[in-house]
Amino acid sequence: MENRIAQALTRLFERHRIIFWYDAKQELRADFEGLQLAGIEKIELTNNEFGVKYRILREQPAQKFLLYREGPQPDDLDNWLLDVQLAHGEFRTDQIGLWLSELELGLDFADVVQTHAEFYRAIKRKDALKRLLKPDDTSGMIRLKMLAVCAGSEPRIDSVLENLLAELADKRDEKIKLIQRCSLDKFLWEQMKRHYGYDSKEPGIQDFCIELFKSCYAMGTDGQVQLTSDAIVFLKRWKDSRQFEESFETLSGECAEILGIEHDLGKRDFRELLELDYFRLIDQKIVSDLVRAVASRTVSSGDVTLWARQRRQGHWYREFQHLYEAVDYASQFIHALDEANLTMNSLTDGIERYTRSWFRIDQLYRKFVYHVRGSGQASLMATLSDQIEKLYSNNYLLKVNDRWQSFVDVVTKWEAASIPLQKNFFKRWVQPFLEKDNKVYVIISDAFRYEIGDELLSLIRQEDRYDATLEPALSMLPSYTQLGMAALLPNTVLTLADNQTGTVEVDGQSSQGTANRIKILDRSNPQRVTAIKAEELMALNREDCRSLVRDHNVVYIYHNRIDSTGKPVTEDRVFDAVEETLQELIRLIKKLTGANASNLLVTSDHGFIYQNQAIEESDFAQEEAEGNQILFRDRRFVLGKGLKEKTSFRKFQSSELGLSGDIEVLIPKSINRLRLRGSSIRFVHGGASLQEVVIPVVRINKKRQSDISTVEVEIIRGSNSAITSGQVAVTLYQAQPVTDKVQSRNLRAGIYTQSGDLISDSHDLTFDLTSDNSRERELQVRFVLTRKADDANGQEVILRLDEKLTGTSHYKEYKSLRYMMRRSFTSDFDF
Repeated sequence: MENRIAQALTRLFERHRIIFWYDAKQELRADFEGLQLAGIEKIELTNNEFGVKYRILREQPAQKFLLYREGPQPDDLDNWLLDVQLAHGEFRTDQIGLWLSELELGLDFADVVQTHAEFYRAIKRKDALKRLLKPDDTSGMIRLKMLAVCAGSEPRIDSVLENLLAELADKRDEKIKLIQRCSLDKFLWEQMKRHYGYDSKEPGIQDFCIELFKSCYAMGTDGQVQLTSDAIVFLKRWKDSRQFEESFETLSGECAEILGIEHDLGKRDFRELLELDYFRLIDQKIVSDLVRAVASRTVSSGDVTLWARQRRQGHWYREFQHLYEAVDYASQFIHALDEANLTMNSLTDGIERYTRSWFRIDQLYRKFVYHVRGSGQASLMATLSDQIEKLYSNNYLLKVNDRWQSFVDVVTKWEAASIPLQKNFFKRWVQPFLEKDNKVYVIISDAFRYEIGDELLSLIRQEDRYDATLEPALSMLPSYTQLGMAALLPNTVLTLADNQTGTVEVDGQSSQGTANRIKILDRSNPQRVTAIKAEELMALNREDCRSLVRDHNVVYIYHNRIDSTGKPVTEDRVFDAVEETLQELIRLIKKLTGANASNLLVTSDHGFIYQNQAIEESDFAQEEAEGNQILFRDRRFVLGKGLKEKTSFRKFQSSELGLSGDIEVLIPKSINRLRLRGSSIRFVHGGASLQEVVIPVVRINKKRQSDISTVEVEIIRGSNSAITSGQVAVTLYQAQPVTDKVQSRNLRAGIYTQSGDLISDSHDLTFDLTSDNSRERELQVRFVLTRKADDANGQEVILRLDEKLTGTSHYKEYKSLRYMMRRSFTSDFDF
């Protein structure tokens, strides 16, 4: 006991020169007499108050004194030293006094400690509180910090609430019960009423949670709101919290069921809900209605894109991303097909039209199928998917290739004026680098068709200091791997092997396998060429990769993801393989440029046709291929000798295809397949369709200077520069469309006082709109003001757009606009 008294008194003397000690129970005299404190003079009060007062105030004004009185404190009228006591400190030896002393709190906080005595019985709680206390704390602040200790949170009511809601979501109640045991529940509900307007005869965390979701949903749907705007802001911050998003989602689902949200949503138009994301059901409703609207063509493609982008800011977007993307691409696909003029007047004209616009239909179809597959919601998307499949197959793929076939049927030589031939690839694109004593690195991705090359072009150009161009080339026919790979090598004579392998010789040398291809390359530039598989290159360490680049003038890199996936058991994953291919190629390109490669080419051996729907009987050639000798047979071509002419096929001699030898080729017309066991049926290539024979050549160059900029965003001030209500709608304008080199900007928007206090909810916004129409690049944002806004009434406040500093958690101001806060008492009724 004596040690505890000494410790407590030492702490008190750090703040006071004079300490009074009333031994009310007259049981601590021995402790007083045995007490030894350095620099402290002890005096016992025994009817000597006047002399003591003169001594401590006049004679020894710098000395520290401990004034002990055995017995209770005298009444104020009889206490000669009351003024001194009030100006200095008092030491109490009861439990409350000891706790106050340990926490270095004055006696004016005795009621706080007394009322919540249970809180202080645990040393851990007491120590945790002490770490939070500050000299200027009020009773209310101390109680809030006690709440924080009980809840395991920061000493803010919103933080306390987040932790209690997390406990509720976990079906536990230890924290709220501790708050009740410590008699802090009354203070908690007083704060809930003060901050959020929550008032209930039977207050509880679950009851508040239900009212919170009810009020926030009501505010967005013109319903009756019971809570204040601060509650709305709290919910928005809570749902956006990484730490508490799981508890938000759990309680959101429970409250949705309690409140009958599903039934209410059934009566609403999805357009009313685009700004709301409090319930998972809202996204389900919006997506469901969007799917039906796109299928029925009752909404424009531009609107669907805008709505899908708007939902990106929502809490549940990650879960529904594939569905929003699928609906957006479906709408764009329908629009593009409606706008397309699928006529042509020659092979060249067909290729030019395809590479100018038609390829985009293949691209949109691929994106749609990929995202439907990624969503895992086949039933929801069934009607729209069936519609897109029929439009793609019947109104586009079959239609455009039937017309294209009419020109294929009459050619006497496989070429199209002004369109480069695949067999001239080395001479046209590689040789010019060597003639200028420059190095070049060629990436050949199997089945990398033209529309995928266009997407790669965009991805490359989005990278800083990278530029790229895209040209089409006409692949060899048949459009299959062995012939396409051979044609990309330096060559004079290409010959189909006179056997059943389907292999190809280049100037008498077999082109099968990497070793043979290196030999063929070596003829063009002895000892300075090589070939390598993409996965082998990616496995090289930094120094070995630099050596590869340094020691060779030409490197052919072979990549195979799409074609290897297009097998019978995995062909349904072909579009997934395309996405993987694009990412792998970007990594491959960066690895090469990181090793000082500056000139790169990306091309393909052939394209492909892929139809996600089941292939119908009409998609097969109506006749069988026949001839004197069938050497090689695939879904889309036949190699042989003495092949019979039939109406279902176009027959070519090798010489017509730019090949040497006497092998003949049969190609099923348009997009028809041959019946063949054990072969892919939806993913096919080898034929003469536009999708199979138009291949990309992407030329990539690494620049020395940065060439990336970011879109500018403007705040459009309306006619009124004053804020007069509890909500503020602001229009933000993206000054230019996002392009490959003009990239999106991410901003955080909120309304602040001049001292920097946030007085509204905060919005994380992405400005990535691509429309050339300026009206379609406007974004309206609605801010909800908190109770703190009342303190700024009559003052200027600031709408601020902040941008995150790259690689940090800090923000800097991007742009701002000042408003005058002029809220009248009627603004209290906005909610």
